[in-house]
Amino acid sequence: MGQKIVIEPSGGAPPSYARALEALSEDAVPFLVGGALALAAYCGIRRNTKDLDLFVCQRDAPRTLDVLARVGFRTEATFPHWLSKAYAEDHFVDVIFNSGNGEAPVDAEWFENAVPADAFGVPVAVCPAEETIWSKAFVMERERFDGADVIHLVLACASTLDWHRLLRRFGAHGRVLFAHLVLFGYVFPGETGRIPRWVMDELSASTDAGADSRICRGTMLSREQYLPDLMRGWRDARLPPTGSMSLEAIDLWTSAIERH
Repeated sequence: MGQKIVIEPSGGAPPSYARALEALSEDAVPFLVGGALALAAYCGIRRNTKDLDLFVCQRDAPRTLDVLARVGFRTEATFPHWLSKAYAEDHFVDVIFNSGNGEAPVDAEWFENAVPADAFGVPVAVCPAEETIWSKAFVMERERFDGADVIHLVLACASTLDWHRLLRRFGAHGRVLFAHLVLFGYVFPGETGRIPRWVMDELSASTDAGADSRICRGTMLSREQYLPDLMRGWRDARLPPTGSMSLEAIDLWTSAIERH
């Protein structure tokens, strides 16, 4: 993608979105656009959305909220381990610096591999396809499953993906990527050749030798659907040493389920 992408979201551009992007750009806050805008940029799939997803490093999240507050947004540090929000009229901005399971933190590589674009008339950079796949692959809730987004990103970007970096990003969670790629072959059986054979071979050969026999990794995929297993004594993989979340962060993230 050598040219700058012009993103034209479905349903028009709420003035608050352009205001947010312009304010952050003028204040030189490092940020990337993702979510529905990234899907539009890479896949040409446009959908109406009431939120704008901005990705920042965690250290820049407070400054991002300060800038948005100065231009009329109501802000809150919603979940300290991964997400803050800013509200304006009927729309809101998600300020994202990690994934809900704590496994996909925004770091310098996101910015080094970002793609230049124009959104709502403002020059921006879009989250890399690899990191977008990485963060979306873990979203497997009853009310939201991002698997179709992952599949469409692979369909659109397979030939240009840095597969080595993508596998490194998943690390010990390679089976999650493998599951999505197997599903890709089911959805688009005539396109399986887009995925390098060595990628599938490497992922299929991965094992869990030495893994805790009483660990439940389901909580990496859904904050709700595997809670009964934790009640039955399985260990939550989000906790150290296998994960990075604290009990306090997990409790806050779990307590919010009732509000959705």
